[in-house]
Amino acid sequence: MADGLHLSTRHGRVLQALLREHLPGVEVWAYGSRVNGRSHDGSDLDLALRGPGLNAIPAGQLVAFEEAVRESTIPFLIDARDWAMLPRRFQQEVAREYVMLEGRVNW
Repeated sequence: MADGLHLSTRHGRVLQALLREHLPGVEVWAYGSRVNGRSHDGSDLDLALRGPGLNAIPAGQLVAFEEAVRESTIPFLIDARDWAMLPRRFQQEVAREYVMLEGRVNW
């Protein structure tokens, strides 16, 4: 797991509120350029959403979350993917370097 995440406190708080509202009980991992240090302010934020028991997240919940993100003050794309739908090889790649979002104390 990586230690850092290129995400402002302001946007982190908005994102965390949206996650709690629309995806309660879902473990959220950030991965990609905002974790590995190769991002810039406009980079997208890649999220792996790990539902309870690693089961698929209901499509309606995902759609509601994605819509809320689009309507939020977050000025960059958030690419949220259901862990249960990702190929095992991609899951292994994400697991090499990620930051767990839900429950971060510095937001």
